[in-house]
Amino acid sequence: MRFTSEQRLDDGVLAREFTLGEIPGTLWTPESAAPVPLVLMAHNNGLPRRDPRLVARARHTAAHGHAVATIDAAGCGDRPRSAADEEIRAELRRAMRAGEPVDAIFESLIGPLVERAVPEWRTTLDALLALPGIGSPVGYSGWTALGIRLAVSEPRIAAAGLFAGGYVPRAQRAEARQVTVPLLVLVQWDDEGNPRQRALDLFDAFGSEHKTLHANLGGHTGTPWFEVEDGGRFFDRHLRRPAHEATGT
Repeated sequence: MRFTSEQRLDDGVLAREFTLGEIPGTLWTPESAAPVPLVLMAHNNGLPRRDPRLVARARHTAAHGHAVATIDAAGCGDRPRSAADEEIRAELRRAMRAGEPVDAIFESLIGPLVERAVPEWRTTLDALLALPGIGSPVGYSGWTALGIRLAVSEPRIAAAGLFAGGYVPRAQRAEARQVTVPLLVLVQWDDEGNPRQRALDLFDAFGSEHKTLHANLGGHTGTPWFEVEDGGRFFDRHLRRPAHEATGT
């Protein structure tokens, strides 16, 4: 891991850009003399790590006392995309605007994105936990499909906050019952891009003993800011105490 820049922000958070091989990322850390828990933060459907909504969430979470990291995984954000990926994305946008069925198109785009992203996130996690000042357990916040696969395949993930779970590939829907870590799931009731009932069915399928669903009125980008604040408290409960002491979400 090579840090390429750093900036001390006005909330005391240190923001550092890094590269890990071909993987570009950002790490936000609070002012702390002791190791702090880590939260991996991924945006939905390959949006760039510098997206203002993700950066705002990351800064708030870091100021709350957690280290936060995000990357542009393969085919996401600023990373190169193949002509085939661009064609599928364009077809998905066209079909959604026209109100046509999108399941097959979505599957052909998101399924491979998840498969490519998970190994890069795990490689990044290895490198981050080797840094001084960053400890475990680890939380995850963001894109539901990726979060499901990481929660199932990565034992260091101790809690997850999941956003917008309507459209999730078949493989991750099948894995939902294997997810047993505490969950905080956010649903926008009028999300134009994620069917409400599918999100509710997915929540019901999760195998976690401790899972909470927060539903708010509004479209896809209308999640209230207080949900970010609640997310900080959720991670406090499950990352700052031994897992066997955590009860509820």
